[in-house]
Amino acid sequence: MPAIKLYNFPRSGHAHRVELMLSLLNLPTELIFVDLPKGEHKQPEFLALNSFGQVPVIEDDGVVLADSNAILVYLAQKYGHGRWLPTDPVGAAKVQRWLSVAAGQIASGPARARLITVFGAPYNAEEVVSQSHALLKVIDQELTNSRYLVGSEPTIADVAAYTYIAHAPEGNVSLEQYANVRAWLARIEDLPGFVGMPRTVAGLQTSA
Repeated sequence: MPAIKLYNFPRSGHAHRVELMLSLLNLPTELIFVDLPKGEHKQPEFLALNSFGQVPVIEDDGVVLADSNAILVYLAQKYGHGRWLPTDPVGAAKVQRWLSVAAGQIASGPARARLITVFGAPYNAEEVVSQSHALLKVIDQELTNSRYLVGSEPTIADVAAYTYIAHAPEGNVSLEQYANVRAWLARIEDLPGFVGMPRTVAGLQTSA
């Protein structure tokens, strides 16, 4: 099959979600670097792919999709053979719950904390770090009796949540007190095809 084009910025956690999913599915991928610090994501050529001017975007055999969580759903349904996205109503709803958390509490907590320290974003660090720990306490409790966020097998819920939680320490959010979270991260990192995201670098980030 032709390679799926992934327009990304290597230190975007949102873009990494998609890169990770593509790798877990063992899909041929062509990475296309989008130079965010130089504003390439706001140029007409890129805006024609995503009018919001954000990475990631994929092109797959004529299909152009933006938004990391939407792309995860697409990849799971097209290539996941039923493994990564449950088709039963309860399972699908549980995954959707975590996609909402990834777009909500994770984005406004650990992701935003990292934006402050790594990219100089003008958020209130104390408030964001506090929100991050409140979220991590909930996730740690939910993982008490569950290997993954939705049961005993990994789903796109785990892929959506992984990156910004794994990189939370870059935003001065320690994971030390969250043993279940750390064990969950390790399980994801042990999955065949796992690829990590580069660590801290100064610059600019815009993702969705």
